[in-house]
Amino acid sequence: MSDRHLIVLDVNGSEHEAVVEARMTLLDVLRHDLGLTGTHVGCEHGVCGACTVLVDGEPVRACLMFAVQAENADIRTVESLGRDGELSDLQQAFSEHHGLQCGFCTPGFLMLAEGFLAQRPDAGREEIREAISANLCRCTGYQTIVDAIEATATRRCHAKETGTCPAAAKETTP
Repeated sequence: MSDRHLIVLDVNGSEHEAVVEARMTLLDVLRHDLGLTGTHVGCEHGVCGACTVLVDGEPVRACLMFAVQAENADIRTVESLGRDGELSDLQQAFSEHHGLQCGFCTPGFLMLAEGFLAQRPDAGREEIREAISANLCRCTGYQTIVDAIEATATRRCHAKETGTCPAAAKETTP
């Protein structure tokens, strides 16, 4: 019986075929087979969050998911955020608010935040803090990451003019 499987992964809007061993992680396929090195290898135990990607819109630790489990799912990596060499609004906010220092954890935080904001676009600071507590950063102290995510939520809210802005934006908006 063969331990290798031909799978098709939908990553960042493109289909990719890969022949993988059943025990190969999604992280390894993304980095080694597809060359998407923005997804970082950290602890390889699901603790640090450096390998966070979105699978069907949900933040997932790529080091804990087998690649064969991701077949037929919509996978997004940090490479999906920017367009035509331009930073996404979330990436720009991380830069403006100094939400990164060494940058190692940043791709995982960006993908965690992107998934979180899609589900909770009107989240306040406490909800943001709770959500990002799933990832580890050794440099920033997290405050600037919270600031960046909150600023992105506020900008997106005002751009849509939905009236469901984050709690902090509601307080400061006339």
